[in-house]
This record gives sequence, C-alpha cells and structure tokens, in this order.
Amino acid sequence: MKKTVSEYQFTEDFNRLRPNSYSYEGLKALFNYFEEYEESTGEEIELDVIGICCEFTEYENLKEFQSAYSDDFKTFEDIENETQLINIDDESFIILDF
Repeated sequence: MKKTVSEYQFTEDFNRLRPNSYSYEGLKALFNYFEEYEESTGEEIELDVIGICCEFTEYENLKEFQSAYSDDFKTFEDIENETQLINIDDESFIILDF
C-alpha cells in the first residue's frame, strides 16, 4: 500500500525523524527530484527517510564537497559525470553518495 505525500508531509517526516539532515531548501529540492523521477519513469517511490539520508548528502558549496571527496572535482559538471547532482541554489547542492 502506498500513500501520496505532499511537499509539506515530506518535509515534516524528515524534520521529525532526521531534523538535521537537510536544509529546508534541500528538502524542497529532494522532493522535486523524487516527483520528477516518478513522473519521468512512471515508477512510484516509497518514502524512506532513513534510506534517503543514507544515500543523499547536502553540501553548502563545492569546497565542502571537495573536502569530503576530492579536490579533483573542480566543477558541478565534474560531479555530475560521477553521480546524480541536485541543485538547490547557485552554490548548495545534494548528491547521490558514491
């Protein structure tokens, strides 16, 4: 049985279970990413807050990402060549961990 959740419910579930995992803007970007994924593939996604937190990480900027991974990544395009990148704004983003 699956239940459709709104953006509000999505963010509330994260704030209840993992309140410090993503910024408000990051949660909105994740919600939109999953909505677009479902629309483009026709596949429903089960909301698994803990699973998402284990697979996706938010970074404030490229420098923070580089300190977690490598200075070899000079641009957002370099990251996109390696994994899924979800833009939040001009500097912050979320990646599918690799």
